[in-house]
Amino acid sequence: MKFDTKKDKDLTVVSIAGRMDAVTTPEAEDRLAGLIDAGERSFVVDLQQLDYISSAGLRGILATAKKLKAERGDIVFANLQGHVNEVFKISGFQSLFKIFDSVDAAVNELRRTE
Repeated sequence: MKFDTKKDKDLTVVSIAGRMDAVTTPEAEDRLAGLIDAGERSFVVDLQQLDYISSAGLRGILATAKKLKAERGDIVFANLQGHVNEVFKISGFQSLFKIFDSVDAAVNELRRTE
């Protein structure tokens, strides 16, 4: 798994590539928690290069969203592809989270609702 962050004024764009499974999800969850602990509150998670997500990955996303909600933050997702998009649909995550076709659309929506 590859995990990159980019600060974009008042929000953070997180790009996750590869796989989110039982082995890699704890690292992603820890890194996101570190960003939240450092004061970041608005996240766009770009999943364009994520090839696979397991139930452990979904649990990690939920745990992060719960932590962020407690801090009055927001998390949205962009660029879901293939298997990841299908898993988000089947699991009901598309009704839990805002999902956008591009990072730009997600950034614009977060800024509009602040």
